[in-house]
Amino acid sequence: MKKREISVNVPGDLDPVYSNRIQVAYKDDEFTFMFLHEIPGTNQARAKAIVSISPKHAKNFSMVLAKSVADYEAKFGEVKAEAAEKGADQEVTIRGYS
Repeated sequence: MKKREISVNVPGDLDPVYSNRIQVAYKDDEFTFMFLHEIPGTNQARAKAIVSISPKHAKNFSMVLAKSVADYEAKFGEVKAEAAEKGADQEVTIRGYS
């Protein structure tokens, strides 16, 4: 595989956002990720960013994310998913966006 270098221009006014929950939706030609900040102690969340990508990019993203998590765990130890910590899956219904 040929390696490329890409120069990224990050605007000075681009604010980073924190997200502790994500909603994923998809249709035949795109995946949409809504990054949310769930407000502790409430049943409310604020949408922080909505990003849509092609299915091909979603597949690439899933592979890059899996590798990044594996690299992180090799360095810092295993990350336990919230559902695994509680011993069961927790279903959350998100209202206000479809």
